[in-house]
Amino acid sequence: MKRKTIKFTYIFEFKDVPNIFYDLLIDPVRLRLIKDLIDNPPRWTKLNYKKCRCCSLEENQNPYCPIALNLVDLIETFKNVSSYRDCKVTCVTAERAFSKDTSAMEGLTSIFGVIMATSDCPVMSFFRPMARFHLPFSTIEETMVRVTSLYMLQRHLMARAGVKVDPGDLRPLEAQYKKVEQVNQGLLDRITGQARLDADKNAIVTLHSLAQFLSMEFDYNLDFLSSILPWTEQTGDDSL
Repeated sequence: MKRKTIKFTYIFEFKDVPNIFYDLLIDPVRLRLIKDLIDNPPRWTKLNYKKCRCCSLEENQNPYCPIALNLVDLIETFKNVSSYRDCKVTCVTAERAFSKDTSAMEGLTSIFGVIMATSDCPVMSFFRPMARFHLPFSTIEETMVRVTSLYMLQRHLMARAGVKVDPGDLRPLEAQYKKVEQVNQGLLDRITGQARLDADKNAIVTLHSLAQFLSMEFDYNLDFLSSILPWTEQTGDDSL
């Protein structure tokens, strides 16, 4: 049976300006963002324009940054929206709807996260499974649990298939987040000055801060989560 396209519809409701609707469509098999081709993409989307330090793409095969191309429409849509404008943001999925009274920035941060994970960026494609199980407005704690859980599950499946990996080794994940920081900074450099106001730039700043925080937590061996997990070294009790 053919799988249905994954769709997330974001609705930004403002008190004094028209509401904004934004759809994200994702291929259910490849977990890649479905977007129309852009005629004459802006200069800041070119691969070698403020290229990320960790980027492994070559200009002769990829003349444009895949994430930047997918951000053009979003930036144009929100270019006149202030990041701290109060609004109600709703994300509608096939299974449920999430709503929150918040700022435009927080809603855009959620959208950015999906776009970055599903845009064929060699660094950010690592997070495609998180886009499949998208959680809008996720807290730092929720992001930490989702990232480490999916990472360890992936490593477990690799080990079960005969690949020699240590499911509990978080060093590759920590290294990945170091690269994420570079991508976030690179994107911030790209879009600075493109939006008339600051919602898009602040959303990138939020993601950048989150990546830095997660990298720091991996350095500390996930001590951040130890207090909420039920297992104890003394007894071995486990209430899961």
